Amino acid sequence: MRSMSDDHTHVQEFFTARAAGWDRRFPDDGPVYAAAVAGLGLREGDRVLDAGCGTGRALPPLRAAVGPSGVVLGADLTPAMLREAARAGRDRDGALLLTDVAALPLRPSALDAVFAAGLIAHLPDPAGNLREIARVVRPGGVLALFHPVGRAALAARQGRTLTPDDLRAEPNLRALLSRSGWRMTSYVDEDTRFLALAVRAD
Repeated sequence: MRSMSDDHTHVQEFFTARAAGWDRRFPDDGPVYAAAVAGLGLREGDRVLDAGCGTGRALPPLRAAVGPSGVVLGADLTPAMLREAARAGRDRDGALLLTDVAALPLRPSALDAVFAAGLIAHLPDPAGNLREIARVVRPGGVLALFHPVGRAALAARQGRTLTPDDLRAEPNLRALLSRSGWRMTSYVDEDTRFLALAVRAD
């Protein structure tokens, strides 16, 4: 069995190798990120985390949503990704944290919302990791699980077929979220985006 540190090393190696060219590979994702952030329903002054923020593409729309009085954090496990985020100037939109979403350096109920793009496929312990994210979100706070392409389009890009045990299939994800302190409120899986929204259960 692989250990948690093996998983982390694998994720870091994967993203370190791709960090420098990441934004150039996906130059047109800005509008779909902004539309997904709108789904969170953030208000002026809210506190939000981009979990697994990568190069920080969600940080500008998150900052625009919460305004200057809000708090925007971007957390990632891979130093090279955070360096690219800073190089792109996105550290002006949110504070960048080198940390693991499995052990967030935040107080319970500290946040109003969490945005997570492409994160779920890389979680070594999805239920445990989603529980940790739930810990730092207030009851009634919102989680957005996002990907700029849908499940079928992503599988085709990666040369694999979708199977019923896919973690992001609606029944599987709904059950996973409910076991982890969340209640799924909407689910969209189209060619151009995947977006599941959930509310932190009381």
